[in-house]
Parts: sequence; structure tokens; C-alpha cells
Amino acid sequence: MNTQTHNKMAVMPVPRLLLNMGTPMILSMVLQAVYNIVDSAFVSNMKDTGADAANALTLVFPAQMLMVAFGIGTGVGMNALVSRSLGQKDSEKAGKAAGNAFFLAGVMFILFVIFGLIGVRPYVMSQASPETSAVTLEMSVSYLRICCLCSFGIVIFSIAEKLLQAAGNSLYSTIAQIAGAVVNIILDPIMIYGWIGCPELGVQGAALATVIGQIVSAGLGVFFHFKINKEIKNSLSYLRPDMQIIKEIYQIGLPAIIAQALMSFMTYGLNIILVKISVPMQTAYGMYYKIQQFVLFAAFGLRDAITPIIAFNHGSGSKSRIRDGIKFGLLYTGIIMLAGTAAAECTAGTFAHIFSMTGETEKLFISAMHVISLSFVFAGMNIAFQGIYQALDGGIESLVISLLRQLIIIFPLILLFVHIAQQNVNQNWLVWSAFPIAELLTAIVGAILLKRIYKNKISDLNNHIFPEPVQA
Repeated sequence: MNTQTHNKMAVMPVPRLLLNMGTPMILSMVLQAVYNIVDSAFVSNMKDTGADAANALTLVFPAQMLMVAFGIGTGVGMNALVSRSLGQKDSEKAGKAAGNAFFLAGVMFILFVIFGLIGVRPYVMSQASPETSAVTLEMSVSYLRICCLCSFGIVIFSIAEKLLQAAGNSLYSTIAQIAGAVVNIILDPIMIYGWIGCPELGVQGAALATVIGQIVSAGLGVFFHFKINKEIKNSLSYLRPDMQIIKEIYQIGLPAIIAQALMSFMTYGLNIILVKISVPMQTAYGMYYKIQQFVLFAAFGLRDAITPIIAFNHGSGSKSRIRDGIKFGLLYTGIIMLAGTAAAECTAGTFAHIFSMTGETEKLFISAMHVISLSFVFAGMNIAFQGIYQALDGGIESLVISLLRQLIIIFPLILLFVHIAQQNVNQNWLVWSAFPIAELLTAIVGAILLKRIYKNKISDLNNHIFPEPVQA
């Protein structure tokens, strides 16, 4: 009997498979967003300096996202390569891809440490204005430096998580992610406020709680990989860099890194632009963005189920399962994003109180929640499109979507609307409307690209090379 028929990515009905793999991945990604929300909630309630601390975390957030971008992007490329290799029953190549990904994680850690030592202060100062307080700037520098110097946790977990997902063991990556999130949540108030004998460390305590949680997740992720991922060979020799393997990882991973990095660059650019209106505008967007990530990361989690399912069945030649992966992946993403939109519309005031916002900052934050959340459905479609493209070796198409929604369309609109808002303070809400417009226009392009890539890479496939499962 073909051993491939025992792999659930080959035989489980695709709608159920997406739920089976996607649910833990969604939880995993959402918990990743929890790190930032929890930190912001606790530091914004610090006595006397809460507002400064909230703005400080807004300034450091783009750099944190950039570190995640390199880790996740490398993991996405490795994930697609491992999944495709397993679909082709090439466990040797899957093992080499895993080993080289861990080697690349070490390289990334070294680069982040260098940035933490010499680049943090210039980066923070580039987003400041004369209104930005010295307390905010010092908090930003100390928080980000700790995150950079201890970044080995986030980069290693990014690889281990995607390895577990590639082999269909996403439940274990979620367990590791939950463990890290729980540790972070427990340590945050202890280290920030100085509970149960711990020194009161403020934002430094928030940074330490975050990296300790990431290290816990990384340790468990690596343990589960070696213990559970039996289909993937492990050998110290696979850590030796293989330029062909690295090239294949980054053929898919580099566009994914750029796509994730564009989120960082967009937030960094918006910090610089919005502070020209006011510091409260900058802070309101920074706090809103973390809530938005909580919703959009659910779409990223489902995308991370869509990608290996379609990649596996692309490798094995199952046209019908690829088609189902696309159809149900888009359907489930739309449902999740509709729920996220409803939740955002209903909880804007609640989150403003959680973050201890007052005055102009509170008003701008609530406005952002109501207006930008209208973009969630279109944003979810664009994220799902990218996962589909990546699974079908469509790295360029994925990159086009990222450039459109996070650079080419959004920045001209933002600059135009900021100019209008500077002339009339009552038009500040108009700035937020740039996001739904950009996502809608990008989704239209995304649908056109999907039709083209399906025609070029799927239409001529034989239906399958092993028997389809009997649908219940």
C-alpha cells in the first residue's frame, strides 16, 4: 500500500482537514498577537508613566514585527519545501530543509544582536517629534534592546513551529505557543509592577516577560519536532549550509519575508507620518494596530494551514484537493474576518478603557476601530491569496499583493488624507479610510492573479495519483 495514503493531508476531506490543521494554527497566531496586547495593556496602566509607556511600545513595534518577519518568512519557505518534499516522498530533502532552516535561524539571531547593540537608538529617534517625551524615548530603547539581545527564542520557534505544521502536527506548535503566552501573561504584572518580591522593572519587565515566553515556546517547539515529526529526518550534518536548499527556501521565503517586512515598514512609515498630526494620533494607531493584528493573525493562521495542504497535494498531483483547498480556504477566511469585524465594532470602547486611554487619544482610537475594521474581510482575502500563491510556487504574485496593500496603494492615500486632516482636525477619521480602500483594490487584483495562476499551474494536472478518500 502507498504509505502516502496514511498521511492525513492526502486522505482527510479538505474541509475537515482545514479545520483540523487550521484551528490550532489560528490559536497559535492569535496567541502571538497576545504578546503585544498584553504588554501594552499592562504598561499603559503603569502609574504616572502609562501614556509614555504606551507610546514607547508603539515606537518599538515595527522593529519587533521585522524580527518576526525574518523568522516567519524563512519558516514559510522551509514549510512549503518540506511539505512538497514529503508529498514527493523525499524525506532526505525534507530533513536538509529543516536543518538549513535552523542554520538560518542562527544567522538571523546574530544580525538581531548587532542591531540591538548599535541600531536601536537611531531607529527610535527617527520616529520622534519635538512633542515626544524623553521618558518615552528611553523606555523604547531599553525595551527593544532586550528583545533584540534575546531574540533567539522567537527565531528558533518560528522554524520549529513551521516544521510541526509542515508535517501536519500543528496541535503541538499551538501547545508550545500557549505555554509561552501563559508564561508571558503571568510574568508581565510580576516584573512590570514588582509583585511577590520582584523588583519593579516597568517596560524592561515587559520586555523580559516577552522574551522569556518566547524562549519557553522555542524550547517546547524544538522538543516536539524531534519527538513527534518522525517523517522528517534529523541529522547534525543537515545543519551544514546547502546553497541549493537555501535558494529553494528563499524562492518562496523571500517574498514572504518581504510581505511580512512590509507590515513593519508600513507601521514605521505611518508612525513618522501620523506624528506630524499629533502624538495622540500616533499612539492611537499603534494601539489599534495591535488589536487589528489579533484579528488578522487569525487569517495568517488559516493561511498557514492552506499553504502546506495545497503544497502537499500540488507535489502529489491531486487537482481536486488543490481546488478544495482554495475554495474552502477562502470561505473559512471570509467567515473569520466577518466575525472579527463585528467584534471590533462592538469592543472599541472596551479596549480604550483596557489601555487606559483618555481625551484625544481615546477618541482617535475608537474612530480607528470603527473605520479600519471595515477592511478586515478584504484583508483576509488578500492573506489567503498569498498562502495559495506560496503553495503553488507563486512567490512573485504573493509579493505583488503585499506591495499593493502595504505600500503602493496605502501610502499615497494616507499622505493625501493626512494633508486634508492637517487642514481640518474634524477630518482625522478620513485618514483611517485609506485602509479599507487599499484592501478592496488589492483584493480585486488578487482575484485576477488567482485565476491566472490556477490556469497556468493547476488546470492541466491529472486529477490525482492516489485514490481520493471516500467522503463521509
